[in-house]
Amino acid sequence: MSSFKSKYQDELIANAAYIGTPGKGILAADESTGTIGKRLASINVENVETNRRALRELLFTTPGAFDCISGVILFEETLYQSTAAGKPFVELMKESGVLPGIKVDKGTVELAGTNGETTTQGLDGLGQRCQKYYEAGARFAKWRAVLKIGPNEPSELAIHENAYGLARYAVICQENGLVPIVEPEILVDGPHDINKCAAVTERVLAACYKALSDHHVLLEGTLLKPNMVTPGSESAKVTPEVIAEYTVRALQRTVPPAVPAVVFLSGGQSEEQATVNLNAMNKLKGKKPWNLSFSFGRALQQSTLKAWSGKDENIKKAQDAFITRCTANSKATLGTYQGDATLGEGASESLHVKDYKY
Repeated sequence: MSSFKSKYQDELIANAAYIGTPGKGILAADESTGTIGKRLASINVENVETNRRALRELLFTTPGAFDCISGVILFEETLYQSTAAGKPFVELMKESGVLPGIKVDKGTVELAGTNGETTTQGLDGLGQRCQKYYEAGARFAKWRAVLKIGPNEPSELAIHENAYGLARYAVICQENGLVPIVEPEILVDGPHDINKCAAVTERVLAACYKALSDHHVLLEGTLLKPNMVTPGSESAKVTPEVIAEYTVRALQRTVPPAVPAVVFLSGGQSEEQATVNLNAMNKLKGKKPWNLSFSFGRALQQSTLKAWSGKDENIKKAQDAFITRCTANSKATLGTYQGDATLGEGASESLHVKDYKY
């Protein structure tokens, strides 16, 4: 049997293709309460429910932003929140033609017997949670696996464990009507060069698609959210064109054409860098059977956060910063970004955090 027959099969295929619409991408607004707390602390705003809701409402109600966004990944709290006027966020998205998604993993834990490598928790009770999220309006899900590059890492154990965790999560989501985003993030931390990152990325993606095949996952009803292939954070930088060449080649060697779209994570790159690299990939000539798009969190929100600073009088300024980044990334999915976005405060600063926990 090549893939299992879900009663949601046609819906999964349609929703995955819709999220992968050229010119659109995903806003990752699924930061855990702890992570969004750090973002709010950076602008001296208290981490309370009203402030978290206010930030997300600012993003979701930005005029024109949803023209560039096909899906929004939410944290569980946000799935059930409403605007200040009382309209549920999920309803607001649906009216704008945006599919709500949900983060379903429970974070990483250390993998015993390894040098600090991790595996992701959250499979227990996942089926029941997916049913509940589907009923609440979610139509896709996200699960983040994390691997690191070191002298002997990633180990075969870490690659296998994380690939099989992602595959198990994916098939459980599909059984319950949610399109799974498969996210094997290889952290940028370290002094390795781009060749090392490319080799590891190819090994990891090959293992993931073997595991997805073994679990009979319907690839047409999935999305891939990988890292871009870049040099390590402590290594010499390379041009966007080189990143594009290495990244697309890694995908060509490992990702089946049945997958409708690849939505990159920003991995701590600055807003502008992430956009320019995505644009370079879409300008690159060669075989690209999947739409290449974005699923950015920090790289869509940093200049918006700085402009807002928790003040109501700054909402318009913050929304202007957000629509600027949305428009720039929309163009980058088509390879037409000219690098002409007005750079808001924070747009060019590195967002790298060592050993990043989401």
